[in-house]
Amino acid sequence: MPKMTGGEALARSLYREGVRVIFGLPGVQLYHALDGLAQEPGVRFITTRHEQATAYMADGYARASGGIGTAMVVPGPGLQNASAAIGTAYSASSPVLVVAGQIQRELIGADRGMLHEINDQLDTIKPVTKWAHRILDPADIPAAVHEAFHQLKTGRPRPVEIEIPPETLEDMADVDLFEPEEYAPQAPSDDRIQQAARMIAGAKNPLLYAGGGAISANASEALVSLAEFLQSPVLMTAEGKGAVSDRHYLSLGGMNFRNDPYMKRMPDHDLVVLVGTRNAYPGFLSQKVIQIDIDPEEIGRNYDDTYGLVGDAKLTIEKLRDALSAISQPRESRRAEMDAARAEREESDPKLEPQHSLTRAVRNAVPDDGIVISGMTQIGYYSRVNYPVYEPRTYLTSSYYGNLGYAYPVALGAKVAQPDKAVVAISGDGGFMFASQEMATAVKYGINAVVVVFNDSAFGNVLRDQVTRFDGRSIGAELHNPDFMKLADAYGMRGVRVEDADPNQLESALKESLAIEAPTLLEVPVGMMPNPFT
Repeated sequence: MPKMTGGEALARSLYREGVRVIFGLPGVQLYHALDGLAQEPGVRFITTRHEQATAYMADGYARASGGIGTAMVVPGPGLQNASAAIGTAYSASSPVLVVAGQIQRELIGADRGMLHEINDQLDTIKPVTKWAHRILDPADIPAAVHEAFHQLKTGRPRPVEIEIPPETLEDMADVDLFEPEEYAPQAPSDDRIQQAARMIAGAKNPLLYAGGGAISANASEALVSLAEFLQSPVLMTAEGKGAVSDRHYLSLGGMNFRNDPYMKRMPDHDLVVLVGTRNAYPGFLSQKVIQIDIDPEEIGRNYDDTYGLVGDAKLTIEKLRDALSAISQPRESRRAEMDAARAEREESDPKLEPQHSLTRAVRNAVPDDGIVISGMTQIGYYSRVNYPVYEPRTYLTSSYYGNLGYAYPVALGAKVAQPDKAVVAISGDGGFMFASQEMATAVKYGINAVVVVFNDSAFGNVLRDQVTRFDGRSIGAELHNPDFMKLADAYGMRGVRVEDADPNQLESALKESLAIEAPTLLEVPVGMMPNPFT
């Protein structure tokens, strides 16, 4: 066994497991980890300007690439600063590895007030991780890293954390490095598949409802095949957008926030097949439910009348499709019926302005395979329903975490993962200022993502709700912003202002920005917008 420091063992183990990019911030407890990485030229280290951005960028990297994102932070405040981003990855079922430092090994739990000390650090991060582990012996680092990747690659993909004290990273040891493993996807038993196939074959008008799990499992092709066999329309959650192209005649896109005209057709579906979504709205469905999910704890969480299929969504759908073929024939095309239903839905849905025109301007400017990150802002909210998506992994949300500040750093991570694709963050001025310092990261590393900042000088959703609900009173929601063009220039970043919130100007400016391929801030001054949720 070769002798090496714990930091060297960490770097070599990460490289063996496939890590090629780490988003991190250096600090005293990580010196020997960083020295190990300095000796591993196959791993690129991208320094962010805030710990929150390390995990946000790792999340964007993971979701855009279909691989695993990696973040590295110091202990205590470093890990806690990153925790909002780790929570976002947790809510979005995104596989992110977080490598955190620790205080001196012999002082863990002593409550002595050491630099960055927190009691107990593992407990603080467990609620937003799938698995968390502390390594005290340098010889144990390869096994722990290997187990972390086992957790990341099997079951439900969610963040994991390993933490290592500085002495463990510094100490020399005889180290046995592990070889990476690939893990075969798991499917339900043949009996469960056959029973589900009989239920679907017996349904007159099944509905498929796809969530982020369909994207994570790369199940789009299988899902389209099943939908076409059954001539079943496909509804998608915001996290599932792109699982079936919105150009496909069976795609219903996302359910509208307001009175969706398709709701009157919902009772016509006598069976709903949930694919990789918990559909966290009890009462939304009254039909019998078949739920396909990698996580057994999600089966029947929101619907008692649920038949569960626990397994990888892609493999499960493929087996289900084969089982259906053995007992039934493909159903007659419903293209004319579905075209009419889609047209009725489009025509009867009220279009909120200026959200609708601005959202369409972004869609017109972004290529089909371009990646859009919808921030927690008016256009971001509206896009969850009204932004058509044509390919998987091209529309990223913060899922149920709903946190401000995530959109821009997630976009930077996505661009690192997919440098040849257009990447656009949709942000408000409030959310953008949470992470505006990452413009420095974009410029330093040539990460050519575009952020579109819709600037209303307010936390716009809050301000509008306060004004409309409380007799015109508001508090805490109005903001003072910098001159965004001067701010972009100060960072050495390209800045463009679109005056009068003109959709045509926005489309033109965004197309130009994507063609130039430079880190760009596109500011769009806007006023108060109508509520997209009512």
